[in-house]
Amino acid sequence: MGIKHEKNKIKTSIYNTIEYLDSDQAINAYMEEALATGDPSFIAKALGTITHARCMTQIAKKAGLSRENLCKTLSPDGNPEFSMVLRVMHALDLKFSITASSHSAEHR
Repeated sequence: MGIKHEKNKIKTSIYNTIEYLDSDQAINAYMEEALATGDPSFIAKALGTITHARCMTQIAKKAGLSRENLCKTLSPDGNPEFSMVLRVMHALDLKFSITASSHSAEHR
């Protein structure tokens, strides 16, 4: 007589950031964190992720770009010009704001 052992199976799913960008607050927090990294490729990727969450086709149209060009430019391998970043930010109804870093007080 053999004893049957069933192994516990863990179900996993692919993490999809887009699923969590379901409000303006979530999008703002995500973009703020991306900017805080200082990594241009991650910032472009985050902007692409937000664009996907808000409907890539509509954002591309509003920014005056083709969907394909926007996808390619905002991919991790893309290197968008700052003017394109500004167009996409405008199309997403996002804007940059500036605050002094904690280091700025040291330089006064």
